[in-house]
Amino acid sequence: MIPPVFQSLREHDYHPRLAATQGLGLVLFSSPDCGTCRRVEALLPAAVPVDAMLFHVDVQQSPGLARAFDIFHLPDLFLYRAGRFHARLACEVTPTTLRRAIDVALAKPPEDEP
Repeated sequence: MIPPVFQSLREHDYHPRLAATQGLGLVLFSSPDCGTCRRVEALLPAAVPVDAMLFHVDVQQSPGLARAFDIFHLPDLFLYRAGRFHARLACEVTPTTLRRAIDVALAKPPEDEP
């Protein structure tokens, strides 16, 4: 069960909803069968900046997004700022480590969306 602080995204609304998001958005790609994903889902609300929007993509329900973004390992985290892709985050999901990874990513120019 996805915590209620997450907004679900599907293939048909992924880009429009993120484009309309002001500030930071963090997208978690996961699967209900993934134990690590469930742990990350539980930790993320306390690990991200208070004003960040949290989004969730169930790759079993949206396999086209998983293919489009080359999602091979779960969980996977994408950082958006002002509705635009900024970076893929590859770090341990603890409050300190994730906040540091977000700060480092935001200090760099945005990357191209995968």
